[in-house]
Amino acid sequence: MDIWDKGKRFLIETSFLARIKKSQRLFLGTGLFIIIYLLLLFSILPLGVSVELGMPSPQRIFAHREVIDTFSTNKLREEAATAVLEVFDHVPTILEEGKASLSRFFMEIKRVKALENDENAEKIALLKETLEVKVPEDTIDALLNQSQDGLNELQARLERIFEEIMSKGIKQEGLQIALRQVFQEINLMPFSPEIKQGMEKLLTPLIQPNMIYNAEATEANREAARQAVEPVRILKKSLIVQEGEKITEKHIAQLEALGLLGPRIHRGGYAGLFFILLIVFIIVILYLYLFNRDIYDSFTHLSLLGLIILLTLVFGLATRFFSGYLMPVAMGGILITVLFEPRLAVLVNIILALLLGFVIDGEFCFIIVSLLSGLVAIYSVSRLQRRSDLTKAGLYVAGVNIATIIALFLLTRSFQLEYEFLREFSIAVLAGLGNGLFSAVMAIGLLLYLESAFGLTTAITLLELADPGRPLLRKLLIETPGTYHHSIVVGNLAEAAAEAVRADPLLSRVAAFYHDIGKTKRPYFFVENQFTGDNPHNKISPNLSALIIRSHVKDGVELARGEKLPLPIVEIIQQHHGTSLISFFYRQAVDNGKGIVVPEEEFRYEGPLPQTKEAAIILLADAVEAAVRSLSRPASGRVEGMVRRIIKEKLNDGQLDEAPLTLKDLDKIGDTFVHILSGVFHQRIEYPERELRADLERGKKNAGDGK
Repeated sequence: MDIWDKGKRFLIETSFLARIKKSQRLFLGTGLFIIIYLLLLFSILPLGVSVELGMPSPQRIFAHREVIDTFSTNKLREEAATAVLEVFDHVPTILEEGKASLSRFFMEIKRVKALENDENAEKIALLKETLEVKVPEDTIDALLNQSQDGLNELQARLERIFEEIMSKGIKQEGLQIALRQVFQEINLMPFSPEIKQGMEKLLTPLIQPNMIYNAEATEANREAARQAVEPVRILKKSLIVQEGEKITEKHIAQLEALGLLGPRIHRGGYAGLFFILLIVFIIVILYLYLFNRDIYDSFTHLSLLGLIILLTLVFGLATRFFSGYLMPVAMGGILITVLFEPRLAVLVNIILALLLGFVIDGEFCFIIVSLLSGLVAIYSVSRLQRRSDLTKAGLYVAGVNIATIIALFLLTRSFQLEYEFLREFSIAVLAGLGNGLFSAVMAIGLLLYLESAFGLTTAITLLELADPGRPLLRKLLIETPGTYHHSIVVGNLAEAAAEAVRADPLLSRVAAFYHDIGKTKRPYFFVENQFTGDNPHNKISPNLSALIIRSHVKDGVELARGEKLPLPIVEIIQQHHGTSLISFFYRQAVDNGKGIVVPEEEFRYEGPLPQTKEAAIILLADAVEAAVRSLSRPASGRVEGMVRRIIKEKLNDGQLDEAPLTLKDLDKIGDTFVHILSGVFHQRIEYPERELRADLERGKKNAGDGK
């Protein structure tokens, strides 16, 4: 009944804790959703203004983004089209036909005039029938009375007048003006009024428009003129209308282009943004639940992830007023990669690039640069080895940004040596350069505070802790040089094994450096530090010896906490022996007990068992290194046999029961240990010391005898 009550109480407490965690996640997710939603809302959907044509504006209105001023652009384009002259096609046949008609007229006059038997009346009657152009009888009579030279001069003058007027080109609307000019020229000729009147009758039907309007060519030229006009842009923060200024059609068109005209509440926009952000949150939550369960179950980790996303969005919203190329999406990628892991950083990078793309009206170029810069930043710090790698990541991001911006400019527009193009191009390149440097600087600055505030251990911290000049490592080297050397070898073993089973190599190596720092309290009680041959354990009981040996774990935890080492390292120090049996002193106690039952619990470490891959690897590396070092002849076969035996013993003893290692992982760890230890403890050449000493003695003797 007591066991049943305990089990029931455990289930109640477990479910209660689960409900608390669930409510914490719900509260955090809801709060983060609301904050991001409001941030994006005020950036994407600016509040509209209510204005009426012809009425004074209720407020000063500024442009919140850069758009094309369609009203001014269309006005300038129509003005350019109107300034284009109409296109007319010249018809040369009208001139040729007119000259031919004049020539036939005078030829007929001259032919009839040359008839000798006919009277003038008969000639006039004949000409009235044969002439193509009808002229008065008085004109015909006057022409017949003209001399041959007079007719030739008249013909020449008429042809000259006709050719001059037709060569200038006559449009339909200019026909009457051309006729008046011809009549004026005719009136100035030195001939009789009857002839002048007849010549007016003769030329009137010949003067015709020879410039025909070409509607298609004219419209094509006007369209080309319209397209040649550069669009007028409304720049960000430019004043659209003053408070109290009368609203014109131009103001209405500009407000419509900016999306500011209309009611103050854009319900459709609110709902659209809400559902887009909801989809994004669901995707992230599912990813964390399926692939990063440790982050999903940790309120601290979720809070940190949300804070990084929020900071990146805030910086992005702030920098977009300078340039969309300056938005530091790479900063979020660096922070998430260093504080969490690269795959999650890739997902968040894509989401941040798209969300900030909404802020800049879906500008394709800005989204591409943000996406690529974030990916480059993630790849650059995915295998962080030193703090300078963060600076290099900023340079890599800057370089990729510049290359991408140049490529996008070549893709979207032709290169021009014009001031506006060069100015825009220069600003974009400088913004891309600043993006990389700003992202790296902010990431370096924020890492220290985020790491400290949320209690996380990053690669940067581990790299700093691996410095041999750190107080604890220096203390370990000076006071316990044997333990220091042992820790270095264990670190190498642990790092290689961690790489083989996809654990954290850097954490494994650094934790191995510190796993035995507790031995600095009583260094000479550990065999690797006994250089004089005097073993203090010979003077005390096995129980006390086991207690001293066991206490180095507790002492190490106290030292680590005193130096404020990260929690993962403290936990590995605490777990690196698990509940292993201190077998040497246990057997000694059994031998000394002479049949008395000796409880194993008194000779076991207090634990707990290793909870992580890294802790389990260090437990195995620690035991294996000590065992192999004790071999008198560390041949390759003996090293492998010892390694396999130690791993099997730890497995059978239950020391790996709570560690997430498979049998396949243990096999890989064993292979790695054998490979490294075979190189460290290889067989040496045994030098013939006796023969060498004998030769030296003989040399001294011969020298003393004078030989």
